[in-house]
Amino acid sequence: MANILVAATPVSGHHGPLLRIASHLSSAGHEVVFLGGARFADDVRAAGPGFRALPPEADYDDRDFSARFPERAGVPAGPAQTMWDVMHVFGDPTPHQHRALQEALAGFPATAVLYDNLFFGGVALSLGDAPDRRPATYSVGISPLGVESRDTAPHVLGLLPPVDDAQRAEYAAIAARMAEQRAPLVGHLRSCFAAAGVTLPEGPLGRTLTDSADFFLQLTVPGFEYPRSDQPTGVRFVGAIPIPATVGQEPPAWWPELERARAAGRRIVVTTQGTLANTDLDRLVVPTVRALADREDVLVVAATGRPDAAERVAAHLDAVPGNAIVAGFVPFADLLPLTDLLVTNGGYGGTQAALAHGVPLVVGGDSEDKPEVAARVEWIGSGVNLRTGDPSDDRLRAAVDTVLGTASYRERAAALAKEYAAHDALALIEGMVTDTGRH
Repeated sequence: MANILVAATPVSGHHGPLLRIASHLSSAGHEVVFLGGARFADDVRAAGPGFRALPPEADYDDRDFSARFPERAGVPAGPAQTMWDVMHVFGDPTPHQHRALQEALAGFPATAVLYDNLFFGGVALSLGDAPDRRPATYSVGISPLGVESRDTAPHVLGLLPPVDDAQRAEYAAIAARMAEQRAPLVGHLRSCFAAAGVTLPEGPLGRTLTDSADFFLQLTVPGFEYPRSDQPTGVRFVGAIPIPATVGQEPPAWWPELERARAAGRRIVVTTQGTLANTDLDRLVVPTVRALADREDVLVVAATGRPDAAERVAAHLDAVPGNAIVAGFVPFADLLPLTDLLVTNGGYGGTQAALAHGVPLVVGGDSEDKPEVAARVEWIGSGVNLRTGDPSDDRLRAAVDTVLGTASYRERAAALAKEYAAHDALALIEGMVTDTGRH
């Protein structure tokens, strides 16, 4: 059995996959310690691993970003906000995360350390010592692979791969301009890593972050990611982390309505804005409910991920349509097998889960990594990319009609589901991190 330290940024979309990995490793008999946000302590202990809290300088509650990062609200969504997030949400905690990892390792001699790909304290640990003087390190890719490549567009813009030399030249010019614009970001990160006693190497940032760990475990299948002829050798596609099944819980009160709709041959359309960008439900969830209000052949499930779901949605609608269910937290492991279409803002984990169940998508998101997720959905032909985070009702209605009425979207999603089924992500990760040799 192995000693394994798992570390996660205190954001739900980062914490969740890392905790499911840690729980699997713990249930397999390995000694596991989880370093994460204090608000997740009870969940971690209930899942099996031991728990250590991040220091206050590296901890915050992602349910209220404005409390810790008040300036963020003034940064426009898109590349500017992504750059701000990398600098401050993920960059500033670097020395404190690094110190927390070292302190944890001093009392828990782990043979392997796993961390999400934006837990920069883990990157500092990987860079700070030669591989034979530290535990094996594994960065877990919980967002689209961001390594620069001659075969892809500049990352974060949501552009499809180049199709000819002219477009490659165009993208190269865009990348050069972006490099100039990112100079403050790189300089800021250098100071963050220097505060941890580590030098951030020269070269493209995405490649440095991917190459620093011994292995980079991307939580998807090759079919969802752009092919790169110059892909780093340490990248491994391990598949999607399965959504945990609900055990010992009663189904929601509205579940019989869902089953009746399925039995009657109605299509089930689920809409969600995930766990982070779900404060303003009038961006995607409410417009989807409104756009499909007259569709008798459809039942819409608004999965808001919020305890105040009814109040939030009611604030934007005169009344909830008769063909819609407004829900807070839903049992996605049970819901996705019954779903015909997911309308989503493009959260990485939720998109992987939908495709693993063969569910096609309509994607409309403009924050964090969501444009890149939407572009990949478009590229693989498993859904419609709305190319906006604020689609109109008409645009949503047309996109839903297109996906439900065109067999190729579901066929492509079904083909991807077979690829996901061929990857047992948790078993693959366990096999890698418990192997004492560096493969």
